[in-house]
Amino acid sequence: MEPLVPLPLAELPALPPLALAVVGHVEMVSFIGVDHLPAAGEILHAADFCELPAGGGAVVAVQMARLTGERIPFFTALGDDPLGRRAAEELEGLGLELHIAWREAPTRRGLTFIDADGERTITVIGERLMPTGADGLPWERLAQTDGVFVTATDAGGLRLARRARVLAATPRLRLPTLRQAGVTLDALIGSATDPGEAYRSEDLDPLPRLCIGTEADRGGVLMPGGRYAAGPCPGPVRDAYGAGDSFAAGVTTALAAGWDLRQAISLGAHCGAACLDGRGPYATQLRLIRR
Repeated sequence: MEPLVPLPLAELPALPPLALAVVGHVEMVSFIGVDHLPAAGEILHAADFCELPAGGGAVVAVQMARLTGERIPFFTALGDDPLGRRAAEELEGLGLELHIAWREAPTRRGLTFIDADGERTITVIGERLMPTGADGLPWERLAQTDGVFVTATDAGGLRLARRARVLAATPRLRLPTLRQAGVTLDALIGSATDPGEAYRSEDLDPLPRLCIGTEADRGGVLMPGGRYAAGPCPGPVRDAYGAGDSFAAGVTTALAAGWDLRQAISLGAHCGAACLDGRGPYATQLRLIRR
């Protein structure tokens, strides 16, 4: 069977007005550009450096905001510390409507090396903080949404998110949480090459309606549906961080809009490819509506 080929961006329909939301985590990430990863004992000179609030939940939410032109409700948890307060302020500036469970724990950090080929290597520092169904957040808002993407919560939070018309998630939500929640996902979207996102179909009950395993420039695998091809990259790869999460945001947005599978994969592919062209996840994310 020939792989599904993404449509050109100009051939996709206009997005209708959508109510979207994200439930997930944040990390304050240091992005360090180097020629190559350091070897033991080596001292490298960094070509560039920046620090941004990122992590899968934040990246998906900002990409959704840039596709729709709307402030995206983002349900998350942060440490009640200066780093967490800074992350909240910067995320609001990126177009998010934050609903935060403040924790008496340090805000998680991340350290990301980006080599000359644009590949990223990530080290996270500290516990992943996540919102839970027991947190006093306005969970009732999710029942009024067209689509929700989840990167981190507990089983109670996932059940609350299931009230959305379309619910998608990453395997990094963790299999025990998926099993305990017992809800059907409309899409499970993750990396087919990352051991941290590996799963077998028999691990999932109920089985998601659609499973997508991404394989970077090789496209990926749809279950059901077979393979899909990668979309065209607009230029050289400068930084792969956030490309997979931007892809997931595009697919979820399209499914919430009622688009068919090829259209959804196409929008995801364009979002992922656009992200590759800038340092950090936000510099070149795809914008369909400019504010």
